[in-house]
Amino acid sequence: MIDFRSDTVTQPSPYMREAMAQAPVGDDVYGDDPAVNELEAWTAKRHGFEAALFTSSGTQANLLGILAHCQRGDEYLCGQLAHNYKYEAGGAAILGSVQPQPIENNPDGTLCFEKLASAIKPDDIHFAQTKLLSLENTIGGKVLPLDYLAKARKFVDQHNLLLHLDGARVYNAAVALNVDVTEISQYFDSMTICLSKGLGAPVGSLLLGSTDYIERARRLRKMVGGGMRQAGILAAAGKIALTENVERLADDHANADYLAQQLDLLDGFNTADFPPQTNIVYVNVDKKIDIAAIAASLKPQGILFSPGYSPMRLVTHLDVSREDIDTFINALKQQR
Repeated sequence: MIDFRSDTVTQPSPYMREAMAQAPVGDDVYGDDPAVNELEAWTAKRHGFEAALFTSSGTQANLLGILAHCQRGDEYLCGQLAHNYKYEAGGAAILGSVQPQPIENNPDGTLCFEKLASAIKPDDIHFAQTKLLSLENTIGGKVLPLDYLAKARKFVDQHNLLLHLDGARVYNAAVALNVDVTEISQYFDSMTICLSKGLGAPVGSLLLGSTDYIERARRLRKMVGGGMRQAGILAAAGKIALTENVERLADDHANADYLAQQLDLLDGFNTADFPPQTNIVYVNVDKKIDIAAIAASLKPQGILFSPGYSPMRLVTHLDVSREDIDTFINALKQQR
């Protein structure tokens, strides 16, 4: 199967499956799982934080991340396109009574600091209390510049806010910038890392922060049903993802560039408005093309993508090769 729908569809390698099968396990709710404990301790140290928490998903990690910073009736600032605002079922508001205040994203994915400042609520009983700024990197495949992150740190310090990073694809950002991930993580009070996207683990995300913060998050994880038992079989995969699958993300980025180039050679497909920065390709498709019918006809051939027009999203990952892209492009040509 050649699957361009998302990098969440990656399959664990045979080596990763073997490590999972051999992982030492224990009851993680009791704190007895050695593989989970080792992953959390290693990840915290690696990224410059005091502690880390293994969670079932990026959505759960973001939910715990926000709720561990904010109380009921508080507010967090985020982008209009932020995953934890737009695509996570309103969890912070519904489960934590924490109000999101979305700000329109700039074309490069950043948020305007003047607009953010104007959205911070005054100390008045009529308003929610603004406590947190949440950024996302990458956001829609776009990389936030390091100098912008430094300005964001200065901004939250000036306004007595905390700074959270939805780092679901933070390693894509680090690889694209050609820096160590700590050049990004250094600016944040907390951050998440998704293990089950381009890094190739089957399940799991991590939340990182101070020791007290992670203890609050651990209690919240139990509250929302996220306590896991013999989770070491998953933690073992996560450790391999972080230690062996980072550098190869550059291959995904190169393949995204190649995919965009090949699409631009087809009539009715144009990526000029959205040149890929990492592993996500956005392509405008001419409305005269029945892209839904093409997607349906290619599915039996083992080619999957989510059809759309303005734009359509295609994602490269460790299970998409250069040859797979050629197969996809040739299949599109035959459909025209």
